Amino acid sequence: MSAGPLQMQYADLAQQRDTAELGIWAFLATEVLFLGGLFAAYSFYRYLHPYGVAEAARHTYIAIGATNSVILLASSFVMSWAALAVQGGAMRLGGRLMMLVAGLGVLFVVLKGVEYAGELSEHLWPGPSFAIATDEPRVGEVFYAMYWLLTGVHALHLMIGVIAVVVIGRRVLRGAFSRDYHVPVRVVSLYWHFVDVVWIFLFVIIYLPGRHL
Repeated sequence: MSAGPLQMQYADLAQQRDTAELGIWAFLATEVLFLGGLFAAYSFYRYLHPYGVAEAARHTYIAIGATNSVILLASSFVMSWAALAVQGGAMRLGGRLMMLVAGLGVLFVVLKGVEYAGELSEHLWPGPSFAIATDEPRVGEVFYAMYWLLTGVHALHLMIGVIAVVVIGRRVLRGAFSRDYHVPVRVVSLYWHFVDVVWIFLFVIIYLPGRHL
């Protein structure tokens, strides 16, 4: 079983591992800055129009949103299990668990597609035929513009994550890693957990406002 490909620019596998982990943390930091700006814009708009946003948010498909939240939480658990399995040398188990993670990600995307289709059929896409008339003019339309942007960006990140998990998972199954070198699994695991955490925040700020009214 290979200990992992040592690239020529590194002195040893430890240096290669540390560089890869530093790279993924730096990448995630830039993602926090990007998504943080979108979250801040939405939060400020919600602060300005709390009742209009709550009125529009009640039209979201909370059942699908909650189901997808459970799916991603489960996928994070399985991803952690897979990373621990690979770290312990159980490559076949780790690879299979990663394929399960990818399957859960695909299920999330499918349900999100069903949700999007329902919203399009109900004319919840910003434009001349937008269906919600909130007490505050156009607040519902702006809310759904932010909804499509935020959830669309997240769905794109998730699909990238699914591809990455499948690619690394297949390498795990082929015995490309070992207990000494499995940093690609850790990298993709950190990315997957990040995407999951972003969704939990999205669920709270988009689906829950106005539900108690």
